[in-house]
Amino acid sequence: MSDKDYFVIEGEKALRGEIEIRGCKNAATSIIAATLLTSEPCYIKNLPLVEDIFRMLEIIEALGAKVDWQGKREVKIEAKNIDPSKIREDLVTMLRSSVFLLGPLLARFGRIQLPKPGGCLIGVRPIDAHLDGFGQLGANIKKIKGEICKYTLSAKKLTPSKVILPEFSVTATENLLMAASLIEGKTIIKIAALEPHVKDLATVLVKMGAKIRWFPDHTVEIIGKKRLSGFSHSIIYDSVEAGSFLILAGVVGNDVIIKNVPLLFLDLVVKRIREFGISISKVREKGGLSILKVKKPKKFLPVPKIQVLPYPGIPTDLQCAFGVLASQAPGETLIHDPLYEGRLKYLKDLNKMGAQILFLDAHRAIVKGPSKLHGTSIENYDLRSGAALIIASLIAKGKSIIFNAYQVDRGYEKIEERLRKLGANIKRIKP
Repeated sequence: MSDKDYFVIEGEKALRGEIEIRGCKNAATSIIAATLLTSEPCYIKNLPLVEDIFRMLEIIEALGAKVDWQGKREVKIEAKNIDPSKIREDLVTMLRSSVFLLGPLLARFGRIQLPKPGGCLIGVRPIDAHLDGFGQLGANIKKIKGEICKYTLSAKKLTPSKVILPEFSVTATENLLMAASLIEGKTIIKIAALEPHVKDLATVLVKMGAKIRWFPDHTVEIIGKKRLSGFSHSIIYDSVEAGSFLILAGVVGNDVIIKNVPLLFLDLVVKRIREFGISISKVREKGGLSILKVKKPKKFLPVPKIQVLPYPGIPTDLQCAFGVLASQAPGETLIHDPLYEGRLKYLKDLNKMGAQILFLDAHRAIVKGPSKLHGTSIENYDLRSGAALIIASLIAKGKSIIFNAYQVDRGYEKIEERLRKLGANIKRIKP
C-alpha cells in the first residue's frame, strides 16, 4: 500500500452487520523477532495482514531468515543462517517494532548496531529503558550521533541479573524477556509490563525452552537456556482493535456484531464504554473469545475522566478513540495520557471538525460535548489517531478526507473493506 493513499468518508450513516477482530499486531511483531533466538523452524499463526507485519518480515529476511507463507495467516520462519550486520536502515527507521531486534541479536551474537527505530509521530520516543535494561545485563552501549542516530550494543557474555526498569515500558519488557531467555541462569525483571501481548510473547518463549514466572507486583522471573528450540504458536486476538470497533459501533452502530473479542483483556475498557450509555451485550462465548452486540444509545451519558494507565488500565492506544467518543457525550471529559507528548495532536483535527476542546498541556485536555461534527480534510500522522479520526468522520456530517492511509494500514487490516461491509461510505483513493 502506498503512503499517498487516502480515505474519503461520507458520514452520518448508521452501521449494521458483523465484523471480526484479527490477530494482535503488537504480539505478532515481537514474536516474529523471537524467531531470531533460534536456528530451528518457527510457525506463527493468526497473523494480521497489516503493514507493520510485512515490514517486520522484510527486516528479518534482509538478515537472512527464510520466510515462507504456509497459508493466508500462517508463516514459517527459519533464522538458521542470519547476519546481524545486514540490517536495513530504511525499514528500521520507519518501524518502531524494529527495536525488538536488540534483544534477540545481542543475546545470540553478542553485538548489534541498530539505527534509532521509527514509528508513529506521537512525541519523544526514546529507547532509554531498553538500553538501561541491557546495561544491567552486562552490555556495553555506545550511541553514535549523525544524520541517523545509531546504537551499538555489545557483550562478550550477557549475565543473568536483577533488572529494574525505570518505567512500565512494554517494549523494553519484551526485549529483555527475549534476551534473558537466551542467557543461562535466572534473570529477574522488576517494573515489568503485564500487557496481554507481553504475556503472549512469554508463552512463546516458554515453548522455546525458557522458564518464566510472573508475580503480582510487576515482577517476572526468567530462567534462560544456552539454546532455544523452534515453536508453533497462534497469536492472540487484538484487544486494541476490539476496543476501537466497540467504540465505533457505539457511536454509529445499530446492532453491530463483533466477533473474536478477547473480553478477558478489556474489563476496564468495556466498563468505561458502557458508562457513556452504549449497550454492549454478550451473544456467545467460546474458547475465551466473545461475540458481542453493540448499539448506540439514544442519549449519551457524561463521563468525567479518561485516564490512561498501564494494563489492566485504559491503554494509550485507545485514548484517541475515547477522545472521539467523549465529543459526543454531554458535559466535560478530562483526557489524560501521561505516556506520549504528541498523543493528543489528533484533538486539533477533532476541533477542525467542530469539537470543543480545551488543551491544558501536552498530556491533558478537556473535551466538551456533545458536538455536531462536520467533514474536513485531515493530514494523519499516526496509526491510532488515524483510526480515531475515521470514527469521527463516520459520525460527521458531510465528506471527510484522511490523508496518509498507510499509517492506519500499519495496524488495521483492510479497514475500508471491513467497514463497507457494515454499510460505511468509505473508499480508498490511490493517486
